[in-house]
Amino acid sequence: MPKIVRFHETGGADVLKLEDLPLVEPANGEIRLKVEALGLNRAEIMFRKGQYLETPQLPSRLGYEAAGIIDAVGPDITDFKIGDRVSTIPSFPMGQYGVYGESAIVPAYAAAKYPATLSAIEGAAIWMQYMTAYGALIEYGQLQKNDTVLITAASSSVGIAAIQLVKAAGGVAIATTRGADKKPFLLEAGADHVIVTDEEDLVERGMQLTSGKGVRLVFDPVAGPFLEHLAGVTAHGGIIFEYGALAPHPTPFPLFPALAKGLTIRGYTLFEIVKNPKMLTRGKEYIYSGLESGALKPIIDRTFPLSDIADAHRYMASNQQKGKIIVTV
Repeated sequence: MPKIVRFHETGGADVLKLEDLPLVEPANGEIRLKVEALGLNRAEIMFRKGQYLETPQLPSRLGYEAAGIIDAVGPDITDFKIGDRVSTIPSFPMGQYGVYGESAIVPAYAAAKYPATLSAIEGAAIWMQYMTAYGALIEYGQLQKNDTVLITAASSSVGIAAIQLVKAAGGVAIATTRGADKKPFLLEAGADHVIVTDEEDLVERGMQLTSGKGVRLVFDPVAGPFLEHLAGVTAHGGIIFEYGALAPHPTPFPLFPALAKGLTIRGYTLFEIVKNPKMLTRGKEYIYSGLESGALKPIIDRTFPLSDIADAHRYMASNQQKGKIIVTV
């Protein structure tokens, strides 16, 4: 009986329980993984708290990203076989297909092979971060060489992925972080410039770095009143992608900067890409190519054993991480 993480009530990290559950066989359209590693995401913290786009039906599994080896396939599966190394693309209901545990069943469309040069730990750190950044910056933002992109909360795994994508496309990456302690890490990770928002004025410094033009694209998971500053540093005709809500306050619409500059302020989620087969195929090809060439390289902050899943969630909530948090199985 594999050990599976579930929660029977919403709340803090302590609600996560490691339970022995029967091994389940995959149905039509499904595959089963012997899980080797799990990638943690803020979506899972929100889901655990009952604050996500999807409402958990208790008791509930959770988890979007796993890397492992296929040990069973549904009767109609032809694209995969037992023994294939794959990782999961977040494109399924988390409560139904949550991957936290020693065994996980997912729809076959949500599985993807990854380069053999990557470890299982790195394989669990691919699709949420790179596909999220790809959709906004490449698919919708049409990122071009020499474009300047502002990436906020840049030390997160998605922020690091965005930096790498911008650099791979020949753009200029301006990262933001609240504290100066993360500045050296972000520069080492590839950012051209880092603005420490607790010490520097975002608009003033951003305009200095862009010779008064502002940035064409903004990639932001914070929102809240911070959006006013983002609008101030965005160029005429620029696009602000809001893909999260880390701020604990309402998000006022920056009407006058938006009117004066003709700004686009766009809500965005990964699911726009993964639910569109053509976009998903383009994204997988783009990311796989980048991983193979080395232009894209997952950065792992810290690993935890599955038995310490609650501690891993607490660590993510602390905002100390610089890159991806992984749980090994």
